[in-house]
Amino acid sequence: MTHPRDGRMIPGNPGRLIYLLFLLAAVAVPATAQDASPVVAESPLNFELPGSNGRNVAFPEEAHQGPTVICFLGTECPLARLYAPRLAELAAEFGPQGVRFIGIDSNSQDSLDEVRRFVADHKLPFPVAKDYDNAVADRLNATRVTEVVVVDADTRIRYRGRIDDQYRPGIARGQAERQDLRIALGELVAGKKVGTPVSEVVGCLIGRVKQVTKESKVTYCKEVSRILQANCVECHRSGEIAPFALTDYDEVVGWADAMLETIDDGRMPPWHASPEHGQFANARFMAETDKQKLREWVAAGAPYGDVTELPAPLPPATTWRLDREPDAVIPMRDRPFAVPAEGIIEYQYFVVDPGFTEDKWIIGAEVIPGSRAAVHHAIVFVRPPDGKRFRGVSWITAYVPGQRNGMLPPGHGRLVPAGSTLVFQMHYTPNGTEQSDLSKVGLLFGKDADITHEVYSEIGLEQEFEIPPHTANYAVDGAPRRLPRHGTLLAVAPHMHLRGKSFRLWSQKGDERSVLLDVPRYDFNWQHVYAFAQPLPLDSIDKLEFTTTFDNSEANPVNPNPADHVTWGDQTWEEMAVAFFEIAVPRQRGKSADSGSTAQPADEQRRQSEIEQFATDFFERFDANRDGQIVRSELPVAIDRFAFRQLDRDGNERLSRAEVEQAAAQRTRF
Repeated sequence: MTHPRDGRMIPGNPGRLIYLLFLLAAVAVPATAQDASPVVAESPLNFELPGSNGRNVAFPEEAHQGPTVICFLGTECPLARLYAPRLAELAAEFGPQGVRFIGIDSNSQDSLDEVRRFVADHKLPFPVAKDYDNAVADRLNATRVTEVVVVDADTRIRYRGRIDDQYRPGIARGQAERQDLRIALGELVAGKKVGTPVSEVVGCLIGRVKQVTKESKVTYCKEVSRILQANCVECHRSGEIAPFALTDYDEVVGWADAMLETIDDGRMPPWHASPEHGQFANARFMAETDKQKLREWVAAGAPYGDVTELPAPLPPATTWRLDREPDAVIPMRDRPFAVPAEGIIEYQYFVVDPGFTEDKWIIGAEVIPGSRAAVHHAIVFVRPPDGKRFRGVSWITAYVPGQRNGMLPPGHGRLVPAGSTLVFQMHYTPNGTEQSDLSKVGLLFGKDADITHEVYSEIGLEQEFEIPPHTANYAVDGAPRRLPRHGTLLAVAPHMHLRGKSFRLWSQKGDERSVLLDVPRYDFNWQHVYAFAQPLPLDSIDKLEFTTTFDNSEANPVNPNPADHVTWGDQTWEEMAVAFFEIAVPRQRGKSADSGSTAQPADEQRRQSEIEQFATDFFERFDANRDGQIVRSELPVAIDRFAFRQLDRDGNERLSRAEVEQAAAQRTRF
């Protein structure tokens, strides 16, 4: 991503279809050699089903003597949406060579009208048939959407498996490394034996028709609908980024097996902090009792229950979730941004002037995406005028699917200097159809007299590392640059790239060390902010330290290249060891310290010593030519991006010792 202050690149990954791929809920399941065996003569494959083109789709077809590709599709599965254009390309390529394509939708939750819209939206040149009772899926032992079965003219299976290897749950390569279906078809039309007749199958579980098999005390109306509202519906409803809704019984039944699979695997609801360390206000854990109820319900055939026991629907997602209507609503620009159906979209940045003629205290903020189906995340930054005092990293708020945000604690506010502009950083994920987005941020202002604590974001990082090739566990330690003595820690957000594996944050008091946050399975797809249920008083500890762990081995499925020596860098094939700390400091104490009215001589002496030592260390580390000045080219990328303009008070593009000491002095006035 690009830093909002100067427009240069900092970490991001525009090519990953992050949220949609994670939600497809498909564990990669390898097919077996038995699956690829020929259809037995006693039970030849044949079917006739209603098709999307208004005519029945039959197999076999007397007029066709070549191979037939039978592809299982679903109207809401993210992989089906992503692979639909590729299937159209393959049909155009191999159709003239005598290959017939048939789509089969066996999902109980998909109507024939929805199938027709899917075919039209994705411009498929072949019909998709509706397999109402799962007869064809059962006959071919198909389990997942996007599974393909290639049958020859004698109804013998010659290939079954995936289309290619570009996508897996939560993983998207820039391009396919092996185009399995294209290779198999090329071999068949050339009269050759298929070299690899079976490949790994990935995709959404087919939503099979269910039969209530036994009595169950758990029903959709009474228990399941409420569990889904509490844990899933925030994203899984119409207009949200999730690829399917879980607000209607017919839909829920169709997705029941896939839903249970992802819940049991711990992929949904999305949350990556270990419950063994710390308590978090925004934690997204599903209670084990709720999981067990879902298991019982699915095992019983998903009974509906008594309609009078249904809960009231949740309020629409388009309403603000702040304590009141915003004092200002600021769109990202004056016209929507067109999100294409597919492809790589670089992070988009939109700068808007909110017209603040006086300093503003932000006590609540929320981003509402214009297209929740396309916006993976949005971050709103402040770009203060040159020379204006501004603490820490300059963001206000963010939108991430499923992440609740909005109000700061009573008496807390973020300062936005007069004359500041706002920068929207937008990350879009194509989902197979064109989208239009005009996101906006709503702001609540507080009165200066009511603000007792200023909230800002501090950064901790370590840049001096090199991850060796083929290393599965490489640890890098770091710490925040500066912590106020009289502040509180509200939240932490770790940040690594594709090789990031785990994160752990410690506090230390004397010889005692305590784990505040443990993220054992870090996932670049989910940029969580972990908000402590009880903020940590910083005067109760001596220091904070964190450890980031990286996996540069072949076992990491998103590793760009296990043979690389990996160092610090902006790009996702490089790495970062970073943590952001949300901090609140008392305003009155800060004012007193600035004026010197409460500073004791010993405190002031220690403070001055810290300032001088900071400047000495800074110049020792970064003044490469020892000329007593530091230019931008001598600084690491992160300091250049995050801090240079704040340090360079006179704007001459070089740092003097006095400027560094002045910056250090501001950071110790708490």
